[in-house]
Amino acid sequence: MEVSILTVFPEIYQNFLQTSLIKRAQEQETLSFEVRAFSSFCEPKERIDGPTVGHGFGMAIRPEVIERAVVAQEQKHGKAYRIFLTPQGKKLNQRLAKEVAQKLQEHKHVMFVAGRYEGIDERAVEEYADLELSIGDYVLMGGDLPAMVAIETIARYLPGIVGREESVEKDSFSGPFLDFPCYTTPPREWKGRKIPDVLLSGNHKAIDEQRSDKAAERSVLEHFDWVRSHCKDKKDQERAAKYIPSHYCALLHDDVIVEQGRVGTSSVTSLDIHDIARSARTYGIKKYFIVTPLEDQQKIVKTILGYWDSSSGIAYNKSRADAVSHVKLVESLDAVKAAIKAQEGVEPLVIATSAQSVEGVPSISYYDQKEVWTQKRPVLLIFGTAKGLSSELIERCDYLLGPVWGFSNFNHLSVRSAVAIIFDRWLGINFAGQ
Repeated sequence: MEVSILTVFPEIYQNFLQTSLIKRAQEQETLSFEVRAFSSFCEPKERIDGPTVGHGFGMAIRPEVIERAVVAQEQKHGKAYRIFLTPQGKKLNQRLAKEVAQKLQEHKHVMFVAGRYEGIDERAVEEYADLELSIGDYVLMGGDLPAMVAIETIARYLPGIVGREESVEKDSFSGPFLDFPCYTTPPREWKGRKIPDVLLSGNHKAIDEQRSDKAAERSVLEHFDWVRSHCKDKKDQERAAKYIPSHYCALLHDDVIVEQGRVGTSSVTSLDIHDIARSARTYGIKKYFIVTPLEDQQKIVKTILGYWDSSSGIAYNKSRADAVSHVKLVESLDAVKAAIKAQEGVEPLVIATSAQSVEGVPSISYYDQKEVWTQKRPVLLIFGTAKGLSSELIERCDYLLGPVWGFSNFNHLSVRSAVAIIFDRWLGINFAGQ
């Protein structure tokens, strides 16, 4: 396969192309590289770039320079599959790398176009790019490092580049879990750290199981967003679930903001019991606590829970009865924390959900599972009724999750809807590409 690289600085690629598997692929004539400078397609003293149109400063590669380069390389090596490295391109991941590699096997010529300065004139991108590719949401000085990253990542999936195809298929980010931890021997012990005994046992089945478990654990704790996007197999989902810390939730009818900004209590509704219980059960919440100090409200809750615990309730709707069986009535947030500590042996990390920010309480996003979960403590998500949790109560929490927003000026979700959305954003499966 012929590989053309078009760039402002061809010298950047000298060491890269003479290293490791890329060098070997050339020696075996699997890949052949030609790196060309944009300037080689220009007349003497002709600039490869021009000032960008509109306000502001900056230069971009001119479209006619791209045209000359593309035409010249294709006349030499045949029609190419053209990959432009751009910030707005598809984000490179292992799945996309494999897809691109499969597509490239239908071509004898592939072209990487690396921009510089403010980029490449958009008209040239529209005219020539078969694929726009990005390697991440950050800014580099040009497209050359992304081109090298793309070449290495994609080349691993081309036949004959990597000796053992199995090692590629089992790479990190090829499945739902990252690679398992690896060790060398000697030494068996280093700075007080020992190789796990099972890896030295010679029991291949036990070793495979330990590796699978460790891969799942580090993936869930360190890269949950990847796991939730690629964990389609039921067995993989069950394995991943083992390493998600225990989660609990509480709906507070006390210490909430009521009319005119006062802090007080609110009434329990039947829908909040039923619907949040079903959401909690769906997302693996171990216990859903309803918090109210009012005796009359407690009687209402006990009546509702009693019905769903009866033979009549179970016969009427078994699934709802199952969900409601995980509901527990308590009189205060302290009682919730005590119940969780009794169950787990350690107090939970408490995460409030609120539209308001409170000084001194760290804010986290729906991508910050690692910060919370690596502490290996149970997690308690608390939700407020009425007009939300009081600032005094939020100050007692370990973290604060921001509000749920849409692209509109309306933000008056019911607590039931907000809870379901928050559970899904924090714990839900969200397959990539679906």
